[in-house]
Amino acid sequence: MSAHTYMLFIGASVVLCLVPGPDMLFLLGRSIAQGRSAGLSAAFGINLGAYVHLLAAASGLSALVLASATAFSVVKCAGAAYLIYLGWGALRTKGGLVFPEGGGAKEVALRRIFWQGFLSDVLNPKVALFYLALLPQFLSAHDSDPMKHLLALGVTGNMVGIATSVIYVFIASQLTNVLRRSPTVSTWITKAMGALFAGLGVRLATEKL
Repeated sequence: MSAHTYMLFIGASVVLCLVPGPDMLFLLGRSIAQGRSAGLSAAFGINLGAYVHLLAAASGLSALVLASATAFSVVKCAGAAYLIYLGWGALRTKGGLVFPEGGGAKEVALRRIFWQGFLSDVLNPKVALFYLALLPQFLSAHDSDPMKHLLALGVTGNMVGIATSVIYVFIASQLTNVLRRSPTVSTWITKAMGALFAGLGVRLATEKL
């Protein structure tokens, strides 16, 4: 793989990371509703999920799932159901999603957000399609070590992804810091986030990928 091809891939990864998707909207929702710590927890959870997709693509598991209509539908429906579940939970919350104080409760809440981000990414079949459709385009048919280069591209894409996510988190949390100080506004932000998650779930369930 040439340096030129590698730089082209980095550029393509940056462009794709700027396109809004369920993962980005999830971390932005957490950043806006709960602040920087929540947004970063979501971002790192999503990034860990991306490595699961990379390993699945490298092992051929993703190809098997996407080739099976039943398996694909199961993954898609599971992802949609999970997003709707998160949305319903936020809609039912009374008041804003303020972190509890003391006794390590905040750390527990952040870990929960981390694993929510992880599951949101792992159960998103669009991410699997990304690895199977994009990465091979930057590999040569005569590549002497395609697996090595596939993994290198995947890790690079994930690094671009986490860098982009962190920037988004800092910007979103900073811009909405004043809004979260108002209990009324915080409540409405939380409800809007819940509606967003539920809407994404419904869209994923009904969308043909």
